[in-house]
Amino acid sequence: MCNDKKIKLDDAYSLKTPADNVALYRNWAETYDTEFARDRGYQYPQQIADIYSRYAGAHDVPVLDVGSGTGLVASTMREHHAIDSQLTIDGVDISPEMLEVSKKKNLYRQLFERDLSQSIELPKNHYGAVVSAGTFTHGHVGPEALAKLLPLCRSSALFILGINGTAFDQYHFGSHLAALQADRQITPIEFVRVTYYANADDDHGADQGFAAIFRKA
Repeated sequence: MCNDKKIKLDDAYSLKTPADNVALYRNWAETYDTEFARDRGYQYPQQIADIYSRYAGAHDVPVLDVGSGTGLVASTMREHHAIDSQLTIDGVDISPEMLEVSKKKNLYRQLFERDLSQSIELPKNHYGAVVSAGTFTHGHVGPEALAKLLPLCRSSALFILGINGTAFDQYHFGSHLAALQADRQITPIEFVRVTYYANADDDHGADQGFAAIFRKA
């Protein structure tokens, strides 16, 4: 790490700009898998993988992991008993340091460094599924990114997007999703409640959110 101060979840939730995200994860990338994921019993990626295993068909490939970070979602999907371990997964994240950590794990076909608050320059009409855990939350990516992800996907592509429970209301994810459905850009949405941590004992230990499940129309 570049400093001796242990990064906390509140530091991530207090981010304001894309530059803030880049700076925080530059310092967190080396220890994210241990002092955050392992120590807190971070089970969010497992829950997203479980949902994918229940909803995905053979045609829901390749997969785009949005906010892929150190590769926790992709790793869990590859180890999942009900998911093909040879599944083609690409990752996109704003942090080059987090991407470098995931690159060493050989989880992804391709990795892209992109700011999801801007135009997302990736192949159009290409992906059969989009998954995400921990990206649509406080201080990170807002609901405006949803409309930017749709053009990257083929018709009927599966979306499994984890959304922080408090941020869902604060940033109006519900109204954005409703508008996409009303405009017939996506199918009716199903929500599954997800619990993030198995053993965190701080103020965020009981935090929950929703996995929004739908398909591109």
